[in-house]
Amino acid sequence: MDLLTGLTERRSIRHYTEQTVSEQEIKKILETARFAPSWKNSQTARYYAILNPELKNQIAEQGTLDFSKNKYNIQNAPALVILTSVRNLSGYEPDGSFTTSKNTHWESFDAGIAAQTFCLSAYANGFGTLIMGIFDEQKIAEILNLPESETVSTLIALGHAAEIPDAPARHAVGEILKIS
Repeated sequence: MDLLTGLTERRSIRHYTEQTVSEQEIKKILETARFAPSWKNSQTARYYAILNPELKNQIAEQGTLDFSKNKYNIQNAPALVILTSVRNLSGYEPDGSFTTSKNTHWESFDAGIAAQTFCLSAYANGFGTLIMGIFDEQKIAEILNLPESETVSTLIALGHAAEIPDAPARHAVGEILKIS
């Protein structure tokens, strides 16, 4: 797969086959995804791969703020990846002060880049993904016993796509580009 194909053909997948995802396959995805750029190369992204069906179900039941679509997406995907970020690095100077007026915004920015890079790497390796944003950060941190130095950034369902939806409508370039 070339990069432009991946950028234009990768979709949010909500229906997966029953084919499992192995630990080795996730490691292969991360071999590429770990090259995602980050603030001053801080490399704050951490990945927790959930393959255990009981643990995945617990996260779906207790960690989705009763949002039924995310419960479904988690329970029906063969794997769930929890993307976390190491706190207080992106956007900070060594003395702990913020570098720019964006303050902690850079942590989310870096997590977004990491999530997209993970999803593109998964796509290149034959997998479908879905980035989910409705979740109970505290509950998931508790379930996974995450260190206090990390914050949950997003949840990513992972598996082999059972169906690939059509591309949603996009704005024309002329609507989103201003050249001076």
